[in-house]
Amino acid sequence: MSSAARPLTVSSLTDLKLVKREIAAQAQLRAQALAEKALIIKKQSTDKDLFIRAAGAVQPMPDKRKLHHKTEQKPILTMQYQQDEQTVLKESLSDEFDVSTLLEVDEHMSFRRSGIGVDVTRKLRRGDWSIQRQLDLHGLRRDDAREALGQFIRECHQQGIRCVRVVHGKGLGSPGKAPILKSRVHSWLVQKNEVLAFVQAKPADGGAGALLVLLATVRPQGTAHH
Repeated sequence: MSSAARPLTVSSLTDLKLVKREIAAQAQLRAQALAEKALIIKKQSTDKDLFIRAAGAVQPMPDKRKLHHKTEQKPILTMQYQQDEQTVLKESLSDEFDVSTLLEVDEHMSFRRSGIGVDVTRKLRRGDWSIQRQLDLHGLRRDDAREALGQFIRECHQQGIRCVRVVHGKGLGSPGKAPILKSRVHSWLVQKNEVLAFVQAKPADGGAGALLVLLATVRPQGTAHH
C-alpha cells in the first residue's frame, strides 16, 4: 500500500466512527424522549384516576340560562284520608258476621282465638293483666260505635297496650231493652286480628255491660301479619 493512500483510509475510518457515534447518540435521545413521554402519559392517567376516586363521578354543571320548574308536591288531604280510613273500618267490620259459634257460653260469656289456651281467659277474668285503656260506647249509634271500636283497638295494639276495657252497656235503654250493641261489639271484636281473647268484666269493672279485651303483642317490623 502506498503512503499517499494511508491518510485517506484513516480519515475514512474516523468519519465512519463519528457517523456511528452520531447515529447511536440520536437513537439514545429518541429512546429517552419516548421514555419521558410514556412517563408523562402514565402520570397523567394516574392523576386522573386519583381525582376520580377522590371527587367521584363528575356531572356537568347545569346551564344557568335555562329555567327549571320544580314539581310541587300536593299537600296530603287529611280530611279525605280520614274519610277513606273510616270507609275501610266500615268494610272490615261486618255486621253480618255470626259470632255465636265462637263464643264460650257460660255465666261470663267469653271468647278466645284458636290456639289460645283456656288459662288465658281465666287469667284475664282474674285480673292478671291490668286495664290500661278504656272505651265507652254508651249512646253511640251503630256505625259510630263500629268506627270508634275499630280505631281504638288498632291504636292500642300499635302502642303495645295489652289489656283494655270496652263498655257497651247492658242495652236497657234500647227498644225492647235488647242488648243490640253488646252483641255487635262481640262480633266486631272477634273480627279484629289484634284481639286474642275477651271476657265479661267483673261487677266492679262494669259486669254485663263491659268486656275485658286482651290484645296481641306488637309484631317486629318485617313480620307478616294477616
